[in-house]
Amino acid sequence: MEIIDFLASNSTALFVTVAVFGLLIGSFLNVVIYRLPVMLNNEWRIQCCEFLELDNTENENKPPFNLVTPRSRCPHCNHQITALENIPILSYLWQRGRCSDCKAPISLRYPLVELSSALLACIAVWHFGWGWELVGALLLSWTLLALSLIDYDHQILPDNMVFPLLWLGIIFNFFSTYTSLESSVWGAIIGYLSLWSVYQLFKLVTGKEGMGYGDFKLLAALGAWLGWQALPQIILLSSLVGAVLGLSLILLRGRDKNLPIPFGPYLACAGWIYLIWGQQLTDLYLSWNIAAGL
Repeated sequence: MEIIDFLASNSTALFVTVAVFGLLIGSFLNVVIYRLPVMLNNEWRIQCCEFLELDNTENENKPPFNLVTPRSRCPHCNHQITALENIPILSYLWQRGRCSDCKAPISLRYPLVELSSALLACIAVWHFGWGWELVGALLLSWTLLALSLIDYDHQILPDNMVFPLLWLGIIFNFFSTYTSLESSVWGAIIGYLSLWSVYQLFKLVTGKEGMGYGDFKLLAALGAWLGWQALPQIILLSSLVGAVLGLSLILLRGRDKNLPIPFGPYLACAGWIYLIWGQQLTDLYLSWNIAAGL
């Protein structure tokens, strides 16, 4: 209790503590982003073998693979990463971005995820200060970061992350943390049905699938956290972010414009922007309408 009281009364200590914790969470998120899709793929293989009554000996004899086991290793030389080599940011800088054993380059993504996790946490502290709003904002921010990168890499938004996120939003708003419980429940319902309707209409007109069901669930989760009133702005912001980043990927990185671009990261980014600056955006929109005489 003394530590909690100290952090609640000392903003500098709170910022430093949350930043360090954000770096550690970022290191863990790197594990989640890489391993969770592999774990899901292994699980789907086992289920397919069971459904088709195929020999599943190969999958059953594989060593455990989850978020804890096995220990992280270099993908090039299989060198086991030690605790000193796994310190967020510092280990990467000390090793100059290379494996300590084989000297193969380590992806810059790892420290960037750690930094992003800490930065998101610090912005949440700056905006909300000490309290349950901060706790919820941290959980939401870190989950959205992981979901964005998983969707970017594999075009999936895992149910075992999205559904808990949705229920957490309703639980937090049971106490009216971000919006009323009624608004939260309707946000989840309308969030899902809005994109589901767009999906069905697009499929009816073009015969193609414009987005995945994970996008419906993610918008439902954001609606559960932020309320149904936030949904129009989130959809508008996600479209704007998607247009800007999508064009940037095509122009700057040469991404094939015919390749599908996942919509989940844009939804996540828009939802997080609304979490922090939603009221300011609403006030700005209303002031523009008043100025325009609408």
